[in-house]
Parts: sequence; structure tokens; C-alpha cells
Amino acid sequence: MSGTDWSALGVNLAATAATAAAVLLATFAIAVRRGLHRIVDIAWGLTFAVVATATWLLSAGHGDDSRRLLVAAATILWGLRLSVHIAGRSRGHGEDLRYTALLDKAPGNRTLYALRSVYLGQAALVWMISLPIQAASYSSAPLDALAYCGLALWASGLVFEAVGDHQLARFKADPAHRGRIMDQGLWAWTRHPNYFGDSLVWWGLYFLACTAWQPALAVLVSPVLMTLLLTIGSGKRLLEKHMAHRPGYAAYTARTSGFLPLPPRRTARGTPASTK
Repeated sequence: MSGTDWSALGVNLAATAATAAAVLLATFAIAVRRGLHRIVDIAWGLTFAVVATATWLLSAGHGDDSRRLLVAAATILWGLRLSVHIAGRSRGHGEDLRYTALLDKAPGNRTLYALRSVYLGQAALVWMISLPIQAASYSSAPLDALAYCGLALWASGLVFEAVGDHQLARFKADPAHRGRIMDQGLWAWTRHPNYFGDSLVWWGLYFLACTAWQPALAVLVSPVLMTLLLTIGSGKRLLEKHMAHRPGYAAYTARTSGFLPLPPRRTARGTPASTK
């Protein structure tokens, strides 16, 4: 990353680690007071937005202004949309069963276990996944073709994720769909359009940081880690475990791609299977 102020970037890395921890600690205090740990899901996107804002402010005078503004705006838009969506989806609901199951297995004090394993763990993940944002903000390289390709990938992921969330919300809002599996729109092509969109977003931000092979290799952990979290970590794997008992879900998984959008698989008779 030619022209990078490495000492300033080091200060930024320390500051953003403290920023992420502060946001998640504040979330922890609110969650304990309300007795509702699902609030941490709302803070996930918000914490990325706060880290991106802090990085944009701290990197002033150290990196290319267009790249700095682009990565900050892209991350803030993605993070705030996600937080607003999850907040709306969670309104009126009790504790998420995932957190109940996790804390039921807590060795010792449940609250301290939640602080260590959920809140501080998420703060560390946010900091690590946001490395491309921080690296890109300290690069003096002007925007190039790879950066614009990254922007296109980010935009595609954001639209894919938002459309998938909207389709699912509209499906659930119809009482006639109660107890049925969502298998329409993007959900007919992938069982997790929101997770696939998330993955594209972070690969796009990664390419915005690729101004030389050294930093590209250094921050590769970000999109790889996010993709692994979405596919075999706390995303797809846990959700499908929870959904496995639902009527029609086995047939849905048999014909629908688990992550990458692909045409629905056909039955032996050449027609798509149906849960209806």
C-alpha cells in the first residue's frame, strides 16, 4: 500500500478496537437491564457503522479522500440498514432461542459468560472484519478499476440482501402463510439470500482495500471470516438447525441451494418440488 502512514494506521487500529468494545459494552448494559440479549443483533451492523465513522475521522489527511469517503459511506449504509431491519423484525418478540440455549450451558455466572462469549466476542469480530475499511482509509492510491469493481460487488450484495429481507418480511406478514416455508423470489434460488448478500458486501469492501498485494493479503481474513461465519458459523448452520423440524423444510433444502443462488433443482418428473 504505497504512501500509507503505517504509524497512523496503527493508532487507528487501537482506537477502533476500543470503539467496537465501547459500543458492545453499552449494548451489554442495555441488554442486562432489559433482560434481552437479542439486542446484540441490532448492535452488530451499528458497531460496523461506528467503526467506519471513527476510521473516516481519524484517517483525515492520511489517505485518498475519495477512497476514504467511499468505504465509510458504504459500510455505514450497510450497517445502518441491517440494524434498522433487525430492530423492526425483533419488535414485540422475547428472547432469541439461540441466546437462551447458549446461556443455559454457561459455566458459572450467566451474565459474565454472556459478556465474554457474546459481547466482547462480537467486538473482536467487528474489529477484525472491518480491517479492509481501515486499511483502505489509509491508502493514498486513487480509486482504480479494482475499486469500482469492489463497489459494484458491494452494491450487488446490498441489493440482494435488502430484497431478500423485504421478500421474507412481506411473506411473513400475510396470515395465509403462517406455518409455511418461504420458497418464493430470491428464496427459491438460495435458502439464505440475506447471508449471500452479506458475503458479497464484504468481498466488495475487501476489493476497495486492494491497492497492492501486501495489504490485500493482510486483510483477506475479513471477507473469508465473514463468509465462514455466515455459512458454517452462527448464521446458516444455526438457523437451519432451528428450522429443521418445520414441515416442508426437508423438501425445501432438497431443491434449493444452501448459499450460492442457483436454479431450483428438479424432481425426477422434471418439475420443481413444492411445500404447498
